[in-house]
Amino acid sequence: MPPAKKRTRTYDPAKTRAAVLAQYALVRQAVGGLSPEQLALPTRLGDWRVRDLVAHIGMALSAVGLLCDRPEPTRRGGALSDWPSAVAVDAPAIAARARELAEGTPDPGAQLDEAERRFTAALAEHPGSRLLDTSAGALPLADYVVTRTVELVVHTDDLNAALPALEIPYDRGALGAATRLLADTLAARALGASTEVRIPPYAVVQCVEGPRHTRGTPPNVVETDPLTWIRLATGRTDWDTALTDARVAASGERADLSGLLPLMS
Repeated sequence: MPPAKKRTRTYDPAKTRAAVLAQYALVRQAVGGLSPEQLALPTRLGDWRVRDLVAHIGMALSAVGLLCDRPEPTRRGGALSDWPSAVAVDAPAIAARARELAEGTPDPGAQLDEAERRFTAALAEHPGSRLLDTSAGALPLADYVVTRTVELVVHTDDLNAALPALEIPYDRGALGAATRLLADTLAARALGASTEVRIPPYAVVQCVEGPRHTRGTPPNVVETDPLTWIRLATGRTDWDTALTDARVAASGERADLSGLLPLMS
């Protein structure tokens, strides 16, 4: 019997928009008072400084307006789960643009304000069904906005790692959407149902080829918290470290996900 087709997850556009703006507001509030010395501090992202990271966070929102300015594709040509791999390919160009923007923007707060203005204007002007020509193919605007939760949550974590005293919180809606998107990406990449990956309270997915589990406790289970999952999926931590630090519980012969991670880096 062929495996049951998995339903595509849907997201409420209004809730996604609210989550993006809520997480963005938390970042803006935290970085608004950073000194030039703090903006010049290193991050865990190679040679990026905090100012480059802040510029990139603004780019996460302004990208929506830029894509809306392009001609609309004639048909959908991608899926949300394609986005993490596609954006990894564009990473060098994105990093170069962030540095360029940071160097040419003396007031990071003004750049963040303008990025939000363009984002909200684009959402007000275009319906969620409007197709965008993204690196992952033609995606509806409403779907692309979901990817912004990943960008914002991941880079909020990067800022907290660079400046622990900031303690920027995570909006529940943004953290949940980011967790689900990356969990679904794993399930799409490792087709199957022999392993259950649990990321409470936001996501449970089945993946990895092998005997399909139907009743009782699954023989292969992976469980972790949302931030650890996001760090694993984006290469901020590795599988062995998360296991050693007891941030991941894994049981069963098909519960080793090290060969599938990171999903993006």
